[in-house]
Amino acid sequence: MPWWVGVVLAVIAYAVLHRYAVMEVPTTLSAGQKGGDMLSAMVIKGLAVGGQYLVPFILLAAAAASAIGRRKRQGLIAEVGNDATGAALRTMGWRDFELLVGEAFRLRGYAVTELGGNGADGGVDLTLTKGGETFLVQCKRWKAFQVSVEVVRELYGVMAAQGAAGGFVVTSGTFTEPARNFAQGRNIELIDGPALKKMIDAARPAVADKEKATSAPAAAAAATAAPAAAPVCPLCGSPMVRRLAHRGANAGKPFWGCSRYAQTKCGGTRAIEA
Repeated sequence: MPWWVGVVLAVIAYAVLHRYAVMEVPTTLSAGQKGGDMLSAMVIKGLAVGGQYLVPFILLAAAAASAIGRRKRQGLIAEVGNDATGAALRTMGWRDFELLVGEAFRLRGYAVTELGGNGADGGVDLTLTKGGETFLVQCKRWKAFQVSVEVVRELYGVMAAQGAAGGFVVTSGTFTEPARNFAQGRNIELIDGPALKKMIDAARPAVADKEKATSAPAAAAAATAAPAAAPVCPLCGSPMVRRLAHRGANAGKPFWGCSRYAQTKCGGTRAIEA
């Protein structure tokens, strides 16, 4: 869940629960009122009094966790993308490897659900959604071993059981030839270490362009707001300062005057362009 969703839900939850927390509950039954109704109102009010703080706190904590996780994933992408040797990918822990793979697919436009698999060596780790179709991903962070055909067969069986449109097996190492042969024609894509690096490198320019486009308006506004640099005196070359004319045809208008006028009586001036 994006971090901002948690913040929005926290605000909504507080507004709704606070309304019930401050509502008036009658202490005596009025004509036609049932005791069960009054008891229900008292219970709702009691739950809302504590819930108006507890529920937003939980949602805000989830938002913070989401923001921290997002930053970590982006850091992993940058680390692998900036490493030309491939060492960062080979030495990465299995959990970070799954986070990296999930973020790589997000950059390709997939909605990613992290399942966590069954540890470092088993289970479906990610579920991808795109265009109304579901894809399964199995991650294998193996340094020295090739991914065998049994792993690909296992994923194909899970795909059939869950009705997935396709699947991916991603490894930091390589695949055996039987594994590649089995994947052909079964809508399973095998992504080894070099292919994963290329996928990340291809997606990173798009992210950089988006960040640049976002920051461009702010940079332009800052440049517009920045005051013009002071020119130098045309007579002595000293820095000039803004002054205000007190007499003559330009009375009341600003102009650039020599900063050394008081010491040397230098009369150098420049007009201030609008």
